[in-house]
Amino acid sequence: MESKRVSFIDGLRGFSLLGILLANLLIFQYGMFGKEYINSSSFLDEGALKFVKIAVEGSAMPIFTVVFGYSLIKLVESIRKKGRKSRWSIVRRSIGLIVLGLLHATYLWEGDILLFYGGIMLLLIPFINRKPKTLFIWAFVLFALTIATGYGQVEETEKEQQEMMQYVEKSNVIMANGSYDEIYDFRNNVMPPGFEDPILIIMLLFFAPLMYAPMFLFGMGLAKIHAFEDMDKERKWYVIGSFFVPIGLIFKALSQIENDWSSIFLLGGSIILSIGYISFFALIYRTEIFTRVRKIFENVGKLSLSNYILQTIICTLVFYGYGLGFYGQLGVATGVLIGLVVYSLQCFASTLYLKKLKRGPLEVILRMWTNFSLSGKTKVKEVKPIHAGE
Repeated sequence: MESKRVSFIDGLRGFSLLGILLANLLIFQYGMFGKEYINSSSFLDEGALKFVKIAVEGSAMPIFTVVFGYSLIKLVESIRKKGRKSRWSIVRRSIGLIVLGLLHATYLWEGDILLFYGGIMLLLIPFINRKPKTLFIWAFVLFALTIATGYGQVEETEKEQQEMMQYVEKSNVIMANGSYDEIYDFRNNVMPPGFEDPILIIMLLFFAPLMYAPMFLFGMGLAKIHAFEDMDKERKWYVIGSFFVPIGLIFKALSQIENDWSSIFLLGGSIILSIGYISFFALIYRTEIFTRVRKIFENVGKLSLSNYILQTIICTLVFYGYGLGFYGQLGVATGVLIGLVVYSLQCFASTLYLKKLKRGPLEVILRMWTNFSLSGKTKVKEVKPIHAGE
């Protein structure tokens, strides 16, 4: 089966990077745990925080996850088309992402997702040869299980709240004023309260794949049925899926009211909203107006790995003490504005870059490692002809 590059998937990948950046800016500005203790001093910042929490956070990464699952199947098809076995290429790609993720998390920023993606890629190997129907069933079952685990509330004791506040305050001082070595030491050696408990770590390692596995499998299933390859015929599905946007937004808005159902609304609403975003993006993708700008999203998406790491480098230099030191000072609204500026610059830079080169620097390195080739190309397995009489 011939595997062709689907331009919509590149565009969707680029679009998801905008959402990931806007969501990550809360962590860049306030920290992984500090973002839950933001005291907005202005109406504008409060509105921006609500916007990010409801419309972006938790719904951008699932889009990228769908793209990841989709691209995994396309990679397998491409390798097999050349007569090679795909398993070891997938294992090497997974290891490559894990190594990049470890380096990213250790030396730059604690909010890395590459390590997680590389790890779950290994878990997806048994599903690669499954039928689309099987993948969709597994996705639905795991989605239902994820939602079910969200019922109820986990109440912190007063002591736990005080310990977390002390950790956040210490983190704020170091991130805003510390040198690179001080921030590196704090990030890698000071554990947040409660995370010293090995049981908690085991639970996180179990539930993290459970939360995102449905979208990985959903993306793999979409690739198997060749979704987005003939978008005109699929338009009715995009229209139906677009109704998930208001439904997801309502659910996520309801999740802001703390009760036993909050986590269910948050988990379910995040996934529903992400599917709505994918559908709406597909709906407008081939319209005359959007045709003029969709190439920009595709360019960012083609360089997604390099652009993702570049976002970290830029934002840590803006907010951390070894850079401009604006950590916790600018407000959420200004952070959103910075995110839009950074993404716009990446759109411009990606477009210029791809006029000269075909792939980004990190994409080239990962491709070389995946294919175990200095050229980065998959070697075509030669099939010896069978002559008469042999």
